[in-house]
Amino acid sequence: MELSKNMRNSIFLILLASLVLSSTRCKGGVTSTYRRRLEASVDMPLDSDVFRVPAGYNAPQQVHITQGDVDGNAVIVSWVTPDEPGSSVVLYGTSKHNLDKMKTGKHTQYKYYNYTSGFIHHCTIRHLKFDTKYYYAVGIGQTVRKFWFKTPPEVGPDVPYTFGIIGDLGQTYDSNTTLSHYESNPKAETVLYVGDLSYADNYPDHDNNRWDSWARFVERSTAYQPWIWAAGNHELDFEPSLGEKEPFKPFKHRYQTPYRASDSTGPFWYSVKRASAHIIVLSTYSAYGKYTPQYRWLEEELPKVNRSETPWLIVLVHSPWYNSNTLPLHGRRDHACHV
Repeated sequence: MELSKNMRNSIFLILLASLVLSSTRCKGGVTSTYRRRLEASVDMPLDSDVFRVPAGYNAPQQVHITQGDVDGNAVIVSWVTPDEPGSSVVLYGTSKHNLDKMKTGKHTQYKYYNYTSGFIHHCTIRHLKFDTKYYYAVGIGQTVRKFWFKTPPEVGPDVPYTFGIIGDLGQTYDSNTTLSHYESNPKAETVLYVGDLSYADNYPDHDNNRWDSWARFVERSTAYQPWIWAAGNHELDFEPSLGEKEPFKPFKHRYQTPYRASDSTGPFWYSVKRASAHIIVLSTYSAYGKYTPQYRWLEEELPKVNRSETPWLIVLVHSPWYNSNTLPLHGRRDHACHV
């Protein structure tokens, strides 16, 4: 039976109305009740509980872990001792009551304008078993602090895994809401962090004490789950007026990445595999033009992506390398590249 033009139009309108009504009933595809506020978020005061300094002289603080190799059976443990170097040893094991293995790391320290950091420790633990819960401890004497983490399953195409994605966190009241929201998800296993951590550069003289407070704030997650780090514009801390001409100085000292494991020549671009995902981290605020080290590394890295092994390819970058926006990107016109 051939339908008239009017009948076809009527059927189309009925179907369209049905779709609109269905969309209305399911809230138009909205999956979250969150609504971003229009007003600026307010900083949490430094005496907030979330910034609390651990009790005890020289107690380890700002504990965080990240993946320590390409495949996920190594972890980098980092922490700060504020008063003196103390110990760079990590005790660890699969039993909470028997930390029968030990690894010794190294510590570093930096100065930024009128600020001197505490002693920043980094220790890489290798040859871990996949899909295994490990307990670990840092510190000495009465100030030992204990935590745990779980290694990912062995890399493979059919391995389920849940990532959280966070960026531009800062240390405001909304930052606390965001982190609490992530922690409330029982499936969350690893954070993919896409840059802009402490926003210390928003404070007078790039107040690096705000790097310390931020790391204490996020420790409740970073000490137990790896956060995979990408750098943003707020990590640059390039301020010649303060005599600070080394880009990324605080970030580079505080947050190590396993860049050498993926044959990278710089800590801000690298790759890791985790479960069924191949993760590539790039830096918008490092040179990325053709023939630069980052560009050449990416050219060599992309052919290594094996979709039969890791069907998910995830690229972390704070802002796009190239875009059609004619306005300056974070105040830098050189990043507003036409495509």
